[in-house]
Amino acid sequence: MSTFNGQADVSAEPQSKAEQPKVAGPELPPADPSDDFTETAGPSQETATDRPPVQGVSDTSARQAEELQKLRAERDSLFDRLARLQAEFDNYRKRAARENLEFRDFALADTAKSLLPVIDNFALALKNAGANPEEFRKGVELIHKQLQDVLQKMNVQRIATQGQPFDPRLHEAIEMVESSDAPDNHVLDELQAGYRIKERLLRPAMVRVAKNTNK
Repeated sequence: MSTFNGQADVSAEPQSKAEQPKVAGPELPPADPSDDFTETAGPSQETATDRPPVQGVSDTSARQAEELQKLRAERDSLFDRLARLQAEFDNYRKRAARENLEFRDFALADTAKSLLPVIDNFALALKNAGANPEEFRKGVELIHKQLQDVLQKMNVQRIATQGQPFDPRLHEAIEMVESSDAPDNHVLDELQAGYRIKERLLRPAMVRVAKNTNK
């Protein structure tokens, strides 16, 4: 910095650090080949390809890929098994429905076959109805007996009514009749027979029920 007329000249500024000349350090002599010394790059000059892979990360990725492959295989196996089970169930349902229909048809055919002789005897009785009334009556009684035998073979049982205690599960009361000939709340008379197959009710018996206040 210089002065001019007693004033400092500020036009000239000191050189910046970037413009300052660099001081070169001492230059190393080249390596002697006879010393068996090899120059190696510093840590800053090492490239990514020269770095060894991390063993732990590689093993974890391999295990995860293997587990994922196993899970996919197990999923595909379960889907295949589910599809086969669904197909088998559909076939079973169709087969059961077909067998049920065939069983009903077979049972109906067997019942109709049992009733054919009864129908034949009815036709024969009606054909000879005008010949002899007494013979006609006996023929109808035989047909009735034959029909009862057919029902018995099919396990159809007639519900007992006369003199039995009134049972709302088996009897249908048409009216209550005051009477001293039967105990109170007992069946006095049967208007229509009832039938059942084993424990299954086909139809209840229509009855009159005694109302006896003396007993």
